[in-house]
Amino acid sequence: MALFKRKEKEETVKSLKAFVPGKVIPITEVNDQVFSSKALEDGVAIVPSAQVVTAPYDGTVSMVAEGSYHAIGMTLNNGAEILLHIGVDTVSLNGEGFHVTVKENSKVKQGDKLMEFDKALIESKGFETTCILILTNSDDYPDTTYISGMEAVQNETEICKF
Repeated sequence: MALFKRKEKEETVKSLKAFVPGKVIPITEVNDQVFSSKALEDGVAIVPSAQVVTAPYDGTVSMVAEGSYHAIGMTLNNGAEILLHIGVDTVSLNGEGFHVTVKENSKVKQGDKLMEFDKALIESKGFETTCILILTNSDDYPDTTYISGMEAVQNETEICKF
């Protein structure tokens, strides 16, 4: 007879995988001062070669940008909070070119599809499609390393290590 329930050990996330395929660049190279200055915290970006966004790790969808659908927030199993932001200034498209396939509070596994975006449409409207990952509570993870300077394979290439 067990007198005490064993507390489940909090999962240690070791790395995040590329959430889209493409060229991984440092956040400082994003063509938007808010992101490149790290005003929203640190992260990494991918110039995408495809149009499907997947979960970089297991977690819970904590936010979907209502109306614009250009961004999704996730809380990972270790408490890390990330923002996946698709494109630069794409909020002004009011959802045109975006199709989100998850809802807030959805549990997702690494590699699960989160959204699709129409790269050609977004670019035809004059917007960049650079996809940005921000660790919004980066102060809680001071040893985080962001990996860039390579072509990423979706769901395989490490872009962030804790």
